[in-house]
Amino acid sequence: MVYSASMTPQASDVDQIYLSKHLTFITLGFAAATAASLVSVRFWTRLAPYLFAMTILLLIVVMIPGVGKRVNGAQRWLPLGPLSLQPSETAKLTLPLFVCWRACQTRANSTFTNSILTFGLVGLTMVLILIEPDLGTALFVGLCGVLALFLARWPMRDFLILGGLIVPAALALLAFKPYQLARIQGFFDAWRDLDAAPYQVKQSLTTLGVGGLWGTGLGKGWQKLSFLPEANTDFVFAVIGEELGLIGTLSVVGLWVCLFVVARRLISRCQPHSFEAVLASTLLLQMVIQAAVNVGVVTALLPPKGISHPFISYGGSNLVVNLTALGMILSLTRVPKSNPVPDELIESTE
Repeated sequence: MVYSASMTPQASDVDQIYLSKHLTFITLGFAAATAASLVSVRFWTRLAPYLFAMTILLLIVVMIPGVGKRVNGAQRWLPLGPLSLQPSETAKLTLPLFVCWRACQTRANSTFTNSILTFGLVGLTMVLILIEPDLGTALFVGLCGVLALFLARWPMRDFLILGGLIVPAALALLAFKPYQLARIQGFFDAWRDLDAAPYQVKQSLTTLGVGGLWGTGLGKGWQKLSFLPEANTDFVFAVIGEELGLIGTLSVVGLWVCLFVVARRLISRCQPHSFEAVLASTLLLQMVIQAAVNVGVVTALLPPKGISHPFISYGGSNLVVNLTALGMILSLTRVPKSNPVPDELIESTE
């Protein structure tokens, strides 16, 4: 789908470049997932604060002029030779890891001071991502941090206090960023008058409608040829709808349901509310939520935001991070083998 959605109106080497880069990212992602699946739980608990600190450092470094790469007014990427790293994507792994580690470390002493410090570190991560700017990822990362605390059974009073702080901050953000308010207004306009809806919403719905039940055929869609914005990233689900039809989009949803069910069965092996169970559940839910948000944006059920579709959208950092998350889930849910009884003990018992 990345290859198909990356096609240009005139045949060029760009199509092959996207495909070759994506294959490189898949290779790197599977290598990272394999490595993550082989390490022990102790590895994650030991490195949790250091990996989080590294992410904070990268989020600061990416904003240094001349170091971070600026694209379309946003400075989110660190060039690494022919590839690039997006630190905000790594935060989707390191922030839940750190929050789960800290929640389990301070669970017996969950004072208000500990809550303020934990929420403050989550807020710091969000602010650094907002500066890039990337509002969608900042809100999503913050949601993942709060979700981890909720699954770790953090005191409910702290969530109520947090909610009282977030609402005024969100209203202030809309006041200082009028274009964000315009996006929300455009979202509601799409349901009242499609002609008044934002261009990307109209094109997304048009693309889905063209596909019908069975689609136009893989690689035969037309909307991706300069009509649908971000066809190979944020709106690749719409391309699936055009080329593979309703059957294709429902198949993607079905695959996500299967992934969720299988992963939940693995997580059920862990002790409830343990570090392993909380972190694995957080990583699983954030992937499923990200996919659901992307589908919601493409189908005009949610305001348009720059949220990609895990495993399907083009993007190296996003793909490697999500594959690594799967490897971490396998690592966290691995049942330790029981130590075999020595032959000497068996003989002495007999």
